[in-house]
Amino acid sequence: MNYVPRDSTEHVRALRAASFGARARAYAEHRPDYPTEAVEWGLEPAGMVKRLLDLAAGTGKLAAMLRAFGSVTAVEPDLDMLAQLRESLPDVAALKGTAEKIPLRNRSMDAVGIGQAFHWFDGEAALDDIARVLRPGGVVLLLWNDDDEAYPWVAEFAALMKSGGGRAYPHRLPSHEAFFPFQRDRFPHVQRRTAHSMVETLATHSHVLISSERERAALLRRARQILASRPQTARGEFDRPIVTTALRAVRR
Repeated sequence: MNYVPRDSTEHVRALRAASFGARARAYAEHRPDYPTEAVEWGLEPAGMVKRLLDLAAGTGKLAAMLRAFGSVTAVEPDLDMLAQLRESLPDVAALKGTAEKIPLRNRSMDAVGIGQAFHWFDGEAALDDIARVLRPGGVVLLLWNDDDEAYPWVAEFAALMKSGGGRAYPHRLPSHEAFFPFQRDRFPHVQRRTAHSMVETLATHSHVLISSERERAALLRRARQILASRPQTARGEFDRPIVTTALRAVRR
């Protein structure tokens, strides 16, 4: 069970997975957070949670929300992303590590949250180690934000977001012997944007980060043209409609 972008070679996948640190500050500023309802839904089966892990935490988008539920540890492999997380969330314990080799003790966590990252993991190896650090009855929560393409302008812009390949998260629910079956739900969400910040969000996506200067300039130019052509997005602030997909499973 290895969830990788379907159109990527291992080389390109590795380049994309390692690309975010160069734009860590922009990632922190321009990537969306997650709906509170999705996080609450994900954690609910675990009951009382005190010890939470944000795995592949990036700049701490999810960690910032998990703090409302208990003590948070963040694990992230990229040193630049980790530095940004430590600057933004000095009260969160932040450790260098990977999903396949988590630097924590057995059964030391009540919940593990993974925001916009599970598709970069070796799925089976990661779930092995997530199961190791979770207590029985603990929960793992996977989250992804996607543009709500029910809106025509969003669908047109989202095509640029996905121009580096197909959707990266599993269309089939993962499974692992250490966990009860995964459940899925979806939650509406919005991110307040301007045309400028919307383009900056696109510029933090991995396929843009690894593009040539010429390809990147052309893609971002097309993004500006789309936003300028739509009355909803041409001027001032607007809501970017998002649908958040959440997957949860309880440790046996």
